[in-house]
Amino acid sequence: MKTLVTERDECMLARFESDDRVFEVSFDSVEPTDVTLRFYRDGDRVGSIYNDDGTDRTMARLTTGRDGTDFIGVEVPKEFVAELLDAAGEAGRLTDDTAAEGYRLRVL
Repeated sequence: MKTLVTERDECMLARFESDDRVFEVSFDSVEPTDVTLRFYRDGDRVGSIYNDDGTDRTMARLTTGRDGTDFIGVEVPKEFVAELLDAAGEAGRLTDDTAAEGYRLRVL
């Protein structure tokens, strides 16, 4: 498993790669809710990481921009999600620090 969470081209880049899957998103801000992290770039929602119906799985999806279709179903490890959330907080890219703490309690 390889992860990367860094500032790049005035955005944050988060990438998770394993033998059987890849997830990568570039974003300006992260909006945390109870069980979802929503990624925004230039005011548009570009993807999310969500808890799959209260299970232990965290799933990721990216918005493709084609007729509202999403690419859905990439499972990402909670360690990656925690790393992403920490980096976004340090970079001032969280829309709500209190909601981020609630997300940590419920999902991570």
